[in-house]
Amino acid sequence: MKLSPLTDTRPLAAIALALVAIPGVAFSQTDEIQVYDGAIAERGVFNLTWHNNFTPDGLKTPAFPGGLISDKSLNGVTEWAYGVSDWFEAGLYLPLYSISNDRGPSINGGKIRLLFTAPNAEKRTFFYAVNFEFSYNSKHWDPQRFTSEIRPIIGVHLHPVDIIVNPILDNSWYGGFKSLDFAPATRVAYNLSDKWALAVEEYADVGPLRQFYSAREQSHQVWGVFDHDTKFFHIEAGVGFGVTAASDKVTLKLMFSRNLNSPRNP
Repeated sequence: MKLSPLTDTRPLAAIALALVAIPGVAFSQTDEIQVYDGAIAERGVFNLTWHNNFTPDGLKTPAFPGGLISDKSLNGVTEWAYGVSDWFEAGLYLPLYSISNDRGPSINGGKIRLLFTAPNAEKRTFFYAVNFEFSYNSKHWDPQRFTSEIRPIIGVHLHPVDIIVNPILDNSWYGGFKSLDFAPATRVAYNLSDKWALAVEEYADVGPLRQFYSAREQSHQVWGVFDHDTKFFHIEAGVGFGVTAASDKVTLKLMFSRNLNSPRNP
């Protein structure tokens, strides 16, 4: 039977209504759960960081029609970085991948990263930097094909305590400045030694600058994290707990990082 024009448009109307009706849910999952501290690879050094996070107890519905369901999903990415100078590091995230109950294995896109920092940020008491990311997304990962991130980095090393804030602004390349989404990340760490650190981190998405979400609709996760330097690689691992209805209840993260070559001679 041939559908009438009115009937044909109902699925599109339903999708449009869903996008408007659920503003409190972030428009994508994440492959990288990390607070940046402004430290970069030395000049001429290639670094590889392997990010993985798993959500044993997460949201049961996708953030947008056709999106991945975070519950029981594994998200990850290999991050390739190169120290261009003592103040600039270039990075490539590829491949971004997921394994989810609803879709199985999938590739989510890729992104490039440009990080500009105060030289030797890890040795400064007060440090600052800014990171720019530009992403190409699969439709199941983000409803916008192209997105970007502006991540200012501000912090202090008080020995043995570190306090770092990343007031992140996500941009989907439409709607202008007011459509920037504010998703801050914060870390307070205590360095037990030069090889071990314990930290509390908080990751949030409070909504677009033009109008923040209500408190219930915002995403907030509080994390317990440890960092450990071994002979072979740096490890960061932790567990995060959602404190609002718009957050995944429990998420785990595990990162391995290693330099792939020695610094270039001056």
